[in-house]
Amino acid sequence: MDSTGTNFAPETGATAIDTPDAPDLVTVPTRQGLEAVDIIRRGAGLTAPGVGPVLHDGSGGTLGFLVPPGTADAWDLPGSACTQTNGRGMRFGDAVSPTAGGTGWLLPPEAVGPVTDPAVLRAALGEAARLIEAADNCR
Repeated sequence: MDSTGTNFAPETGATAIDTPDAPDLVTVPTRQGLEAVDIIRRGAGLTAPGVGPVLHDGSGGTLGFLVPPGTADAWDLPGSACTQTNGRGMRFGDAVSPTAGGTGWLLPPEAVGPVTDPAVLRAALGEAARLIEAADNCR
C-alpha cells in the first residue's frame, strides 16, 4: 500500500529502514494531529506512553504518526489513513526539520523515542476531533 501525501525519499547520508519491523504510518489532517500530539503529551506517563515520531508534510495539510508494524491491517478511524511503509525510504538518525515545500520531522525519533501506541493515538484523535468540533461550533 502506498503512503498518501507524504514523501519518504531518503536523503544523502540518511539511514534507510528496510526491515519487516518497519513502522506503519497514520496520516491525519494537521489541525487534528497537532491537537492529538498535545493530548498525548499531557497524558504521557500518567496512564499511557507518550507520542512517538511525527512527520509533517511540506504543504501543511497532514501529520504522520509512526505506529507499530501491522497497525494498518486493522486501522479504520474515519478521517485518517494508516499505511504500511515497509521501510521504504524511512530514515532515522538524520533529523530533518520541516522546510518550505519539504517533508520533515515535527517530532524526530531521537527526541521522542519509540512509535506511538495505536490505541493511545486513536483515543487522542477522537478527543481532538471532538475538541475541534466544539471550538468550530462556538464561532
